[in-house]
Amino acid sequence: MADEDDDWFERAFEDEEPEDSERPTDAERDADSGADDEETDSEDDESPASETPDEQFDSDQPTGFGDTDVSASDESEVDNFAAAFGGADSGGEDDDLFEDDFASAFGGGGGGGPGAAPSGGGEEDFGFDLDGDVGAGGPGGFEEDEEYESDIPRIDFGIEGLDEMVQGGVPERSLIVAIGGAGTGKTTFGLQFLHEAIENGERAVYITLEESRRRVVQSATDKGWEFDRHTDEGNLAVIDIDPIEMANSLTSIRNELPRLVEEFGASRLVLDSVSLLEMMYDDQSVRRTEIYDFTKALKEAGVTTMLTSEASEDNPFASRHGIIEYLTDAVVVLRYIRPEDFRETRLAVEIQKIRDANHSRETKPYEITHQGISVYRQANIF
Repeated sequence: MADEDDDWFERAFEDEEPEDSERPTDAERDADSGADDEETDSEDDESPASETPDEQFDSDQPTGFGDTDVSASDESEVDNFAAAFGGADSGGEDDDLFEDDFASAFGGGGGGGPGAAPSGGGEEDFGFDLDGDVGAGGPGGFEEDEEYESDIPRIDFGIEGLDEMVQGGVPERSLIVAIGGAGTGKTTFGLQFLHEAIENGERAVYITLEESRRRVVQSATDKGWEFDRHTDEGNLAVIDIDPIEMANSLTSIRNELPRLVEEFGASRLVLDSVSLLEMMYDDQSVRRTEIYDFTKALKEAGVTTMLTSEASEDNPFASRHGIIEYLTDAVVVLRYIRPEDFRETRLAVEIQKIRDANHSRETKPYEITHQGISVYRQANIF
């Protein structure tokens, strides 16, 4: 890789010094592993040694990379990761590459101020039953005046109406997935989720595999959430990365991400969307293993994480590949409701699960406005 690809990470952590200089590098470990493999191959007709997880990943790289060398060493994967995160313009020294690469994305800076608060649901009639108590999802609400005793720290989504559907809040450090079809507001959901953290004086990270960094920041700013200012002040990191490059470098990313997020001081992280990452693997068993290991790394990062996922074409209540909902702690489904008379297509949200939390199982209508998502807690689909 060119020097410019090796430097943006370092600039992000300007005051950081490499901590692992005395440890063997990934390339050295690969060389040792290669020597061991040669000795094993020289033996006659003996049972093959079982592969380690890293060797499995090297042999089952994602498809669709064109001329990309998917069997390259971890050092090469790190280079791809640096290029995908695309940092600053000028070059620097070849210090530890990962300490070079989140630098321009994460930046530094002081505390940021709160952005404009999202507007709540109103009393207008949008074709919903405003007097009913049970939604289309059937019974399953909870008594709102019933106390929920728990020592687990909890947070809000930051979406009015939806927060009232979770008694006590979502447990911190949960791994959440928002599943929905095109146009159901998954990206807005993620942006609003991070806006809530920043308003509370926390830091946040947004990783997008679909949009450019500029467009993500602009989209949030248009809704009154000052992501441009928050990124300048160092309270928010918005990182755009190509899904192919991320899949190529996933082993390196999941090894480094927990440390980098901890150093940045983020309390929440959004990945939009995990579906593009899943699509990089044709083999179902490899896909599941890679995604499982990646979600495990996110949990080890110690942040509350939200993933967005495309819905299955056949089932709006399931993700495209039917994997991520089983690996997460909470599942929120965003979907369309199309009445038989085709008069108007509406949007509805329901919570499938939240571990260690009581939540409503009702289906509630919501709208996406210029101020974000509003869930109409007192309305019902009919």
